[in-house]
Amino acid sequence: MSVKIEESWRKVLAAEFEKPYFHHLIAFVRGEYATATVYPPGPLIFHAFDACPFNEVKVVILGQDPYHGKGQAHGLSFSVAEDVRTPPSLQNIFKELQSDLPGTPPASNGNLDRWAQQGVLLLNATLTVRAGEPASHQKRGWEQFTDAVIQQISDLKENVVFILWGASAQKKGEIIDARKHLVLKAAHPSPYAADRGFFGSRPFSQTNAYLQQHGQAPIQW
Repeated sequence: MSVKIEESWRKVLAAEFEKPYFHHLIAFVRGEYATATVYPPGPLIFHAFDACPFNEVKVVILGQDPYHGKGQAHGLSFSVAEDVRTPPSLQNIFKELQSDLPGTPPASNGNLDRWAQQGVLLLNATLTVRAGEPASHQKRGWEQFTDAVIQQISDLKENVVFILWGASAQKKGEIIDARKHLVLKAAHPSPYAADRGFFGSRPFSQTNAYLQQHGQAPIQW
């Protein structure tokens, strides 16, 4: 099956694209885009992969669903387009970043492409969603696909940092081989959970220390 995705990912995931569940998933997604308002825009469904080729992945930050509000989702977990107001969870991520790495310049917007271009794969468990209907595209096949993505990274790469915020991400991360990767777990940055272990978890400094320990350049958060 021909999928418009960055070439290194196409090679790694080629077998996945031929599986029956993926064909069913694509048929469902095409039908949804044809009959409803769905986010992100079609060309940005695989933006996380296009922005961060497989060979460049150093860090994975797992999210759940794309944002379901107009103009927010653009294919990267937790990220929004430059002209969109920064959502509460991302505001809390930036607060923790400032606390963890005090010299980091404040973010001028919520677009995290700058992280992706340094090797941070911002991956949602589900890659599409109906407008105004959170979780509407769950259990249609995306989770199986993104499990395969995580499995390939875990199996084929070494010394990747996986950042798992919240119970859903942590459950999804159970397939990661923690013997050869760093797995960082904390509460979700949502305003409903951030005070229960997200603030003070210091994921950014821990990530950079691990990368440098293994001969990789730190992320300029």
